Amino acid sequence: MSSRTLKKGFTTGAAAAASVKAALISFFSKHPKSVEILFLTGEKKQIDIQAVRKTGENQYEAIVIKDAGDDPDITHKAQIGARVTLSDSNSLKINIIGGKGVGTITKPGLELPVGETAINPGPRTMIKNSVEDVFALFNIKNKGVDIEIFVPKGEILAKKTLNARLGILGGISILGTTGIVTPMSHEAYIATIKSSISVAAAKGMDTLVFTTGRRSERFAMEIFKSFDEEAFIQTGDFFKASLDMVEKSPEIQTIIYTVFFGKAVKMALGFEHTHAAKSELTLKKLSTWAFDTTKSRKLAKNIDNANTARHAFSYIYPDHPELITLVGKKIKETALKFSDHKLEIRIIILDFDGKTAFDSNYGKK
Repeated sequence: MSSRTLKKGFTTGAAAAASVKAALISFFSKHPKSVEILFLTGEKKQIDIQAVRKTGENQYEAIVIKDAGDDPDITHKAQIGARVTLSDSNSLKINIIGGKGVGTITKPGLELPVGETAINPGPRTMIKNSVEDVFALFNIKNKGVDIEIFVPKGEILAKKTLNARLGILGGISILGTTGIVTPMSHEAYIATIKSSISVAAAKGMDTLVFTTGRRSERFAMEIFKSFDEEAFIQTGDFFKASLDMVEKSPEIQTIIYTVFFGKAVKMALGFEHTHAAKSELTLKKLSTWAFDTTKSRKLAKNIDNANTARHAFSYIYPDHPELITLVGKKIKETALKFSDHKLEIRIIILDFDGKTAFDSNYGKK
């Protein structure tokens, strides 16, 4: 395993703040090649500026290339720009809006109200701090500062996200709680789960369907055809974290986890984050469970020697439903523990064709 230190990056919010700072400095000095940004953790970082140009008598725009470090996401290497216009004013007035490629909020339940530009509170704070830094540097007291954040390919990037389901239309969100992207933190994914839960709660839903990805979600939508789209939330590997976030929305009373067998075994093992589960460990434990439930040494050996959980599943399904039932029950026990027994939990395990191999509600009236 490499001991190389993973490189941290910066969020779209930090990129927007850097663009604003570069554009604003250009009113009073030469165009900067980089600017220092104060993150909301108190850390500082120099961020390179790709371009600055004058676009009007009292207007400059700047562009930064977003760098997610060693935890790249959809916006990694995207251009994040700011167009800044100054005007006379009796006091410092900062107005922040979204331009081309930045989404607009159309559904309740997010951090910002309906109709507002999808620039989250953290980035707004960083942008305002950047303006104040520049004004302090050049001893500027009172000005009106109109800021338009834009993302040239934002509408294209947004199609690769769940923004439309959340009611964020026309582009991406400008995100970041601290400004820093820490490798393996998956901050954007966590933010999406949190926002999805909030939107569903605001719509009055009391039951959500959690899945681990697009394919399991597609099959879940076939099972629960009467559910609104907002009820389906892709939680990825974040088993415990997604349940923790539900606690902040007491309207939600029931979670239906719909998963394929590979993830199911890792969840049954009690991993809070299923990516952390090693395949060898998963299969060895599954092999033990197989012998305990079926007393078949052949089955246990086949599972132990399997290459993947999918491979193991071919030995288990459909001949050994008792083992699948054991896995399903263990997932439910873990989910109940993670949620402090405050939620109703239903577990559905799918075979790899999307058919239901286990449903914890089977036989219930």
